[in-house]
Amino acid sequence: MIRQSSETLAGRIHFIELAPFCYDEMLAENPERYAEPVLMWTRGGFPDALLLANETHSFQWRTDFIRTFLERDIPQFGFSIPAITMRRFWTMLAHYHGQLLNSSKFAQSLGVSHPTIRKYLDIMAQTFMVRILPPYVANIKKRLVKSPKIYLRDSGILHALLEIENTEDLLGHPVVGASWEGWCMEQILAVMPNWRASFYRTASGEEIDLILERGHRRLAFEFKASVAPKVSRGFYGTLELLELEQVWIVAPVKEAYDKRLGVTVSPIRKVLEDLAQLS
Repeated sequence: MIRQSSETLAGRIHFIELAPFCYDEMLAENPERYAEPVLMWTRGGFPDALLLANETHSFQWRTDFIRTFLERDIPQFGFSIPAITMRRFWTMLAHYHGQLLNSSKFAQSLGVSHPTIRKYLDIMAQTFMVRILPPYVANIKKRLVKSPKIYLRDSGILHALLEIENTEDLLGHPVVGASWEGWCMEQILAVMPNWRASFYRTASGEEIDLILERGHRRLAFEFKASVAPKVSRGFYGTLELLELEQVWIVAPVKEAYDKRLGVTVSPIRKVLEDLAQLS
């Protein structure tokens, strides 16, 4: 429609990004069904995938969605890329979910050029299937990683691409930690749309999964798929270096508790409640 328009829309248009169902929305709608986040984490936020009666039907819907998206939606957007090639690329992204982008490795595996991989990645990002999380930029005496991290934005699609059919399969899969990280991140970014998101990682391995910035304010999040989360060595030193306002360790715990001053271990439900007061 924009290409066909004869007038510019500059100054007369406002963009609203409509995400799939978010956890805080579903929790408000049905507190009993969604008291624990594992159902929505497993199925993702697309309405049909989430609301179908059983996990088998949900998994089949997501599988059909992937095929339809590749065979019909992408060509309609004007991209002439074989569906089988994009399927392989999407599956590779699923295996690298939550990791640093390595375009050279993708290019070698698919037998295409580095610029082609960037084109494929841009398509997936512009169609809201993939999130490219940039690295944190600061003038500090640390050598920071410069490559972005990649995430599939919907956990249900991630699990379908990895052939994880149900919650039991998910909890025993090697991707469980990265999946939890990506799902929680999407819930947080959905309620904090005006904050700038990045991740922090140094060449020596010190890391914070998510940093949100707005003006002089700075919040941090670490994601752990464990009821007894442990942080890495150097974590607290990094927090002091970055002068963070508040830090959450987001884990599947029942209730929030303080780990130390300014650092709270919290379930995703409580994190979203806290953020609603900040935004």
